[in-house]
Amino acid sequence: MSDILEKMAKAYDPKPIEDKWYASWTEKGLFKARPGGDKSSAFSIVIPPPNVTGSLHMGHAFNHTFQDILCRYKRMRGYNVLWLPGTDHAGIATQNVVERRIAGEGKSRHDLGRDEFVRRVWEWKEEFGSRIINQMKKLGNSCDWDRERFTLDEGLSRAVRTVFVRLYEKGLIYKGKYIINWCSRCHTALSDIEVEHEEHGGKFYHVRYPFVDGEGWLIVATTRPETIWGDVAIAVHPRSEKAALAGRKVRVPLGGREIPVIEDIMVDPEFGTGCVKITPAHDPNDFLVGQRHSLEQVQVIDEHGFMNELAPGYEGLSIEEARKKAEEDLRNSGLLEKTEEMVHSVGHCYRCRTVVEPYLSEQWFVKAKPLAEAGVRAVEEGRIRWAPQQWEKVYFQWMENIRDWCISRQLWWGHRIPAWTCEDCGHITVSENDPAACEKCGSTKIVQDEDVLDTWFSSALWPFSTLGWPDETEDLGFYYPTSLMVTGFDIIFFWVARMIMMGLEFMDEVPFRDVYIHALIRDEKGQKMSKSSGNVIDPLDMIDKYGADALRMTLAALTVQGRDILLSTGKIETYRLFMNKIWNASRFALMNLEDGVPLSELSADSPLALHDRWILARTKTVCGEVSRLLDSFGTGEAARLLYDFVWGDLCDWYLELSKPALRGDEGPERKLAARTVIFGVFRDVLLLLHPFIPFVTEELWETFGFGGGFIEENAWPRWEDRPDYPGAAEKMGLFQETVRILRNLRAESRIAPQAFANQAFVQTEENSLLAEVLRENGMIMETLTKIRKITLLSPEEEKPAGSLSSQMESGEVSLVVGDILDIAAEIERLSQEMAGMRKNIEAGRRKLANEDFVSRAPAEVVEKEKDRLAENEARLSRIEENLSSLKRS
Repeated sequence: MSDILEKMAKAYDPKPIEDKWYASWTEKGLFKARPGGDKSSAFSIVIPPPNVTGSLHMGHAFNHTFQDILCRYKRMRGYNVLWLPGTDHAGIATQNVVERRIAGEGKSRHDLGRDEFVRRVWEWKEEFGSRIINQMKKLGNSCDWDRERFTLDEGLSRAVRTVFVRLYEKGLIYKGKYIINWCSRCHTALSDIEVEHEEHGGKFYHVRYPFVDGEGWLIVATTRPETIWGDVAIAVHPRSEKAALAGRKVRVPLGGREIPVIEDIMVDPEFGTGCVKITPAHDPNDFLVGQRHSLEQVQVIDEHGFMNELAPGYEGLSIEEARKKAEEDLRNSGLLEKTEEMVHSVGHCYRCRTVVEPYLSEQWFVKAKPLAEAGVRAVEEGRIRWAPQQWEKVYFQWMENIRDWCISRQLWWGHRIPAWTCEDCGHITVSENDPAACEKCGSTKIVQDEDVLDTWFSSALWPFSTLGWPDETEDLGFYYPTSLMVTGFDIIFFWVARMIMMGLEFMDEVPFRDVYIHALIRDEKGQKMSKSSGNVIDPLDMIDKYGADALRMTLAALTVQGRDILLSTGKIETYRLFMNKIWNASRFALMNLEDGVPLSELSADSPLALHDRWILARTKTVCGEVSRLLDSFGTGEAARLLYDFVWGDLCDWYLELSKPALRGDEGPERKLAARTVIFGVFRDVLLLLHPFIPFVTEELWETFGFGGGFIEENAWPRWEDRPDYPGAAEKMGLFQETVRILRNLRAESRIAPQAFANQAFVQTEENSLLAEVLRENGMIMETLTKIRKITLLSPEEEKPAGSLSSQMESGEVSLVVGDILDIAAEIERLSQEMAGMRKNIEAGRRKLANEDFVSRAPAEVVEKEKDRLAENEARLSRIEENLSSLKRS
């Protein structure tokens, strides 16, 4: 064992450990899934595929750590685990990256042509696409890398085409005009998640619309006067006082066209003027109103973001220029009632920051409602469970009000839409394989649609396409449906809901049994991390500085279901210290596990001390509780429980209490028993910690020589059949409480940490459990508290004068200080403290009696004030008691 200690670094350094062990794990195929056997043993997760252009950020780090903890745990519980990795082709993001590269050559994608441009994107992907995968490995992801998928690889492309064709043949995919999010810079449609909203200053323009009959006008408030050119109606709510205006006609204040006043429930009668201009070509809500009332669609802004010929005198103006001109023209014509400054949310393209326009465009759509109905039923029937459950309601709300899904994007990088238009007869041929001729007239003059599919379309198939669908593969049969989907709340609609719809449609089964929605990672002040704010914490920097285990344990321990994670480098430093604690405790244990003495299982007659029985009972309890928590996705509670158990129970208490036995002070049999307990407990601790901190536990597992291959190849601790050691926890609780009180009394008396106090007394009933604990463990209690003699007194006996006391439920603990301290000086000090404490108590009571404070302050602030008052009152009671005792001396 001494040889091992010489090789074992004195301080924990993650750098030489992490790369070494990850290479060993992957070389030996530790994470490789092998389908077969009882399907009930399958546990599978498909990783939410990060963008191939991306770099590992804290959101990824948390998401992946959560999944990795569960996958490693399930392998140790005997499950057949598949954690399938992959990346997303990220249409807009990747195309923008490559367009910027070729722009550096003074060219555009149009100069290269479609085929050459796509070839250049694939070239870029081959060169840089593995970066994020390598970063995931640095975190310790135990994925089956042999099964890595990419949303544009050959197998997934085939799945995408198959799905498109089948949905089209069922009438669930169609081509039509619809309002979409449009980026005039990227020249493509955007999904809602690709639109990022920012607060911007603007104006409300209150505009007069004169009645055609010449009798006055009505007033409409708008933020976009340039779109007045596209107005086709004014809407009022049918049950508002403005409903009397319905049926009349007004004149559009720019251009002078006559338009009707109509009734529609879309109008909020309490907002603005109660009258809403309807511009179906430039607003998604207006578009739906237009469909309901069969209104004309007048499109006055073109795809480049400029006014067109339908706005005479404005043609060629940018939107901003047209807005200024509209304000000027309306004012000059006397039709601008007033303007009001306001702040509103403006959507921007998430890649190029261009303001996004609602744009009427011919696109491909999926009829979502029939698919959504099946998705709602699956959750209602309990076939999919949500955690936290509150997200179930959000899911239902969206699914029950779902709109058709725009799936086409005006890009070159992506799954090209498998539809060919005949130049002779106009028929559209949709086919899984490239057709040679029009299926209707046989003409060979067919042209494939220029658009590609929304990235979310291929991602929606991820749980089954990655397993080999449309082929009936062994992986698909064994691992589908997957067990769990872990993702953020921001993509419930764009990804989770669509995976559910597609899984039910094409597999006739849900894609996963459970959905875990994790919170956001924010900075320590609760602010969202962003480069512009300068508060981003880079996980790769943290791994380099503190190690992957410290970062993983931090993210796990800070997790509280339903709450955002407030992260700081200081918190990561805290869990780096935890790695040191485990390392140093292991060195201590190894120093006391000498070579040549076999350590077997404890026998029934092993001479166990109270602290031995207690740590064995605690280990059993912790094993069961951690297992229960991980089975219910409680990784945060499990991590915090293990942290407290290892740092507090094992290191601060048990190892300290075991030192006399390990030194041989209690005889050879007790020494062997203590060593055997330590050996077994450390084995369990490393197994329990491994899913959270795999690198350091693997290193220590080998150092201890526990055997059985890699730690993950060993079974999770079986706690169910172990002895309970009844009474050990209660007795140890009394022991710990007494020690804490004596240490506190020493600290309050300003006794130097290394100095010995002569005497202490514990007053309790002779037959009490506390008395039994003192009689059996008095010597070791004296050692821990540096008190030469601890004496039991009955409640009737008077405690010595010149002592400080503290009450506990089972009795009273007193420390004699008269022979150590200047009593007069101590009385003076305590008197001053008592005066200050009374002021604090009086202030606290006044604050809590103030109804204004209690009603307005956050609940946690009020609760903290109550706790502070209770602590101060308890401290005052102790001061008064101690003063009384000191004054008797």
